[in-house]
Amino acid sequence: MPRKSAPIIHEARFGHSLDVLRSLAQDVLGHARRVGASDCEVDVSEGFGQSVTVRCGAVETIEHNRDKGIGVTVYLGQRKGNASTSDFSRTALRETVEAALNIARYTAEDACAGLPEKGLLSNREQGFADLDLYHPWPLSIDAAADLARRCEQAAFAVSPRVSNSEGATVSIQEGQFIAANSLGFMGGYPTSRHYLSCSVIAGKESGMQRDDWYSTARDPRRIESPESVGDCAARRALARLGPRKIKTCKAPVLFEAPLAASLIASFVHAASGGSLYRKTSFLVDCLGKRVFPEALRIDERPHLPGALASSMFDNDGVATRDRAVVVSGELQGYFLSAYTARKLGMQTTGNAGGCHNLIVCPGAEDFQGLIGKMGRGLLVTELLGHGINYVTGDYSRGAAGFWVEGGEIRHAVEEITIAGNLRDMFLDIAAVGKDVLVRGSRQVGSILIGEMKIASG
Repeated sequence: MPRKSAPIIHEARFGHSLDVLRSLAQDVLGHARRVGASDCEVDVSEGFGQSVTVRCGAVETIEHNRDKGIGVTVYLGQRKGNASTSDFSRTALRETVEAALNIARYTAEDACAGLPEKGLLSNREQGFADLDLYHPWPLSIDAAADLARRCEQAAFAVSPRVSNSEGATVSIQEGQFIAANSLGFMGGYPTSRHYLSCSVIAGKESGMQRDDWYSTARDPRRIESPESVGDCAARRALARLGPRKIKTCKAPVLFEAPLAASLIASFVHAASGGSLYRKTSFLVDCLGKRVFPEALRIDERPHLPGALASSMFDNDGVATRDRAVVVSGELQGYFLSAYTARKLGMQTTGNAGGCHNLIVCPGAEDFQGLIGKMGRGLLVTELLGHGINYVTGDYSRGAAGFWVEGGEIRHAVEEITIAGNLRDMFLDIAAVGKDVLVRGSRQVGSILIGEMKIASG
């Protein structure tokens, strides 16, 4: 990846500079060494945010948050203790280290506890490479309220049937951190994440329906326009009017892109070290086996500039790297931290804290193409409840969406349940759309499942 110039850090927006955070981290490591800890790791962070919500044209809420904290983990051999504080004074730092040490003294030994192998840690140059993760948004309250009003007004302008609003919100979040450990690792940088959302109600009395839309990015210039967000929220709410009942059946199910990401999240959960070593996953011992259709590929790309889940290192300080997770439908790698890797007798994959920009290779069809390909079935646009058994893979969720006949959306449906088994559902993926929506660590288009059980409420 070509090196960029260092990001401009608006230190006046934070209470401390990154150099101060580094110094605090060094103080913690030094005191841990002096009081007898065999190893130590520390995370120093601060952040702030601003959210403005407008409802029916009037400012409803203004929220500000400002946080800071230091988390300390110390080791006495293979015994581990944790403590934290929001007080950055030298006395508080020493007391926090000593509190963590006292906890470690009374903790049972764990053969897998400890820092990662030194050779796996990110080095200083990598740790500060510019991934374009920080874009301050110096937006005043009045300017934020104006954006929210434009968003809400665009929703009301779609149709007089848009009868009410649950509000439009503009949110700014910025932070910075330094992570370090006693093996010499130290890295950190500023980050930002902003969003614009709108939720509206269509119809009247017993026939009312609500829906929403939002756009999020590190760089505010990449957020959808207020008019686009409001327009989309309104059209989604209007489309849900006049829902009809459907008969219990088995049929193809199309998960809209925002919900398709939740299917991939279920895959990540099942393929993560914590679930695997506890034997609470249906993907235990599936490495090298086919768990998706042969045409499906999933890659992890931690170093994409400006992406929402980019990082040069994970929460253990281990250097991240590009890798293929699923190739030709076969599971090539789990999601492991240093600890869970040791529990499994494997090596960390740099996933302490989660996955980094997991990209499901899109297919040739756009959203309308997938509806046409499905022919007859259910388009799911909302999921309710948490009916997933990760031990067996059994999947049952409340849902709402639209019934499709002849390759066209016919009417809205609600109060239904969709059910299946994740193992079967993953293997039965008939298509992945190219309508990729990026809102977090998983990038995927709409997913068409060949068949699921659909029960009417």
